[in-house]
Amino acid sequence: MTPQTTQSYLDAIPLPAVFVGLDSRIRGANSRAVAINSNAGETRPFVLVFRQPSLSEAVDNCLSDRKPQKAIYHHSDGPHMVRYDVSLAFVDAGEEAGVLLCFNDVTHLEQADQMRRDFVANVSHELRSPLTAILGFIETLLGPARDDAAAQTRFLGIMSAEAGRMNRLVGDLLSLSKVEEDARRRPTTEIDMDALMRAAIRNLSPIAEENGSTVTYDAPENPTLVAADQDQMMQVFTNLIENALKYGGQGTKVTITTYEVDRDSTLGRAARCFDIVDNGPGIDPEHIPRLTERFYRIDSHRSREMGGTGLGLAIVKHILNRHRGRLRIESTRDKGSKFTVVLPK
Repeated sequence: MTPQTTQSYLDAIPLPAVFVGLDSRIRGANSRAVAINSNAGETRPFVLVFRQPSLSEAVDNCLSDRKPQKAIYHHSDGPHMVRYDVSLAFVDAGEEAGVLLCFNDVTHLEQADQMRRDFVANVSHELRSPLTAILGFIETLLGPARDDAAAQTRFLGIMSAEAGRMNRLVGDLLSLSKVEEDARRRPTTEIDMDALMRAAIRNLSPIAEENGSTVTYDAPENPTLVAADQDQMMQVFTNLIENALKYGGQGTKVTITTYEVDRDSTLGRAARCFDIVDNGPGIDPEHIPRLTERFYRIDSHRSREMGGTGLGLAIVKHILNRHRGRLRIESTRDKGSKFTVVLPK
């Protein structure tokens, strides 16, 4: 097998691939392998190019016993670490015999597994606290407070609040699961976003009145029809407006405006945007990139006191992803926040 033939075989492999000769020197690599390690295309000792002992050991073992081997290769891609599962097989081709290495990127699988572990841990933590409180109050009511009417009333009130918190968490988990299930089914029915926005504001008017807050809606002059799931869009704007009212503090002013852009830089096409702006305390810059993560809270204690589950903005993000839209967040400390919903026009 000539070097040209070896290279043509390597180029035909859909994974990053490297061929190592009997002398442990690299004899060829396809462009995908060179993208991982720029020195992979050079005829150099393998150990000096892929400097990871476990991988070099696997190459030596494959050359000596001519049996398939498995290894792991970690590659730094900027701030991220990429993991490759490497399959090694001996190729008997006379003078051009050697070891073929194929690199399979499994980073996404590792990340998904970590996300599942984190998710289970977070859900367990969120449920454990109210369950522990409820069990503790039940034990007290069955014991020391058996005949204390005042304590019973107070404890039952707290138990009701904790049970409500668990119910909201389960509801949000089911909602998130439903959104993820529908992620690939893009809505096709057009809905009137103006009517939807007015309904969301009307539903939240009791919260605004209780806080002494105001919601101002700058309604568009023309109809705003968007292909969307009505229930999910109601969930998006209810969540964002409610957050602005609750976390903006007493007397906050919430302003909602809608407008069109000929080309949104994120979507790369014409879009309709909806700004929900408040004049509350704002958000520190370091928190903004993580706000849509599941269970991420800026102030866990305050969020739980207000009935938050830590899933609201994660649900918003997934709903907008389903609609091929985006959520943009801008905020300045002590000057308020702006949440912009961007939907393709």
